Amino acid sequence: MVVEAMGRSGRLLPAGPPSSPVAVPVAAPGAAAATPSAVLVALFEEDGEARVLLTRRSVTLRTHRGQVSFPGGRIEADEDPVAAALREAFEEIGLDPAVPRPLALLAPASAFASGTPITPIVATIDRRPHVVANPAEVARVFDVSLAELAAAFTEELWSEPGLPTFPMYFFEVAGETVWGATARMLVDLLTVVLV
Repeated sequence: MVVEAMGRSGRLLPAGPPSSPVAVPVAAPGAAAATPSAVLVALFEEDGEARVLLTRRSVTLRTHRGQVSFPGGRIEADEDPVAAALREAFEEIGLDPAVPRPLALLAPASAFASGTPITPIVATIDRRPHVVANPAEVARVFDVSLAELAAAFTEELWSEPGLPTFPMYFFEVAGETVWGATARMLVDLLTVVLV
């Protein structure tokens, strides 16, 4: 289902992401340019349901402490986004880079506070992967079904001084609150796969 949906959306690698990113305000004008990053949106099937891997970041990290995210991070100078997402997933949750099959790209996103540009790489995995959280970076690794996410979606309208009102998305799943850039990427994934 996911592979077919991604194909219909025109987002399969190497075709590239859609030309317009998910609409969201970015960091305040004049903020320092952030280093681009990539995340791995790793999907696997279990009991007939598509599931996605998520992490809760360690509270000891400099940024986005304790927030739910996809495995991922900074793109190094010698990497493309796919290589960076696979490397970061290995460093954060011990996911063997040979296991995920990179499939497609979601719309580019950015972190609200920092303006960090994020390239989401969708990959499929044959079965539930063996993962172990690196406690220096990740407090918890968990997964949820796309159906659970769709049922747990809520939206609020937020405003910031000097910016137009914008939607903020939330998912309350697996005892966690998912919001921000991760929630926007999940909305994009659900829109492609379930619509």
